Amino acid sequence: QVQLVESGGGVVQAGGSLRLSCAASGRTDGTYAMGWFRQAPGKEREFVAGISWSGGNTHYANSLKGRFTISRDNSKNTVDLQMNSLKPEDTAVYYCAADEILYGSRYVPEQKYEYDYWGQGTQVTVSS
Repeated sequence: QVQLVESGGGVVQAGGSLRLSCAASGRTDGTYAMGWFRQAPGKEREFVAGISWSGGNTHYANSLKGRFTISRDNSKNTVDLQMNSLKPEDTAVYYCAADEILYGSRYVPEQKYEYDYWGQGTQVTVSS
């Protein structure tokens, strides 16, 4: 089992920045692709960004490219999401997720069903 804990959410004005962090614990000796998803009230949970095990491959939702950056530090078992130029429509609960993959894979999953472990989420509110 892998436990994921998100942090860094909060309230920010439009145009501001936030950095979310996800800390993994438990069976972290496996190889995991990591992802961030978000869910706004009344909407489906959607893919935000993902990163391969090595960090060499990253994917982003098309609408977020250029504003969000995902990164990871495998020595610390953390994955971060830097969010810049935030907009009110970015308001949502943000979730960290892990997908156990084959060692050396550069695959970055983008579908919810592909992920094996989820955090509890952290609220991000962007005021106009």
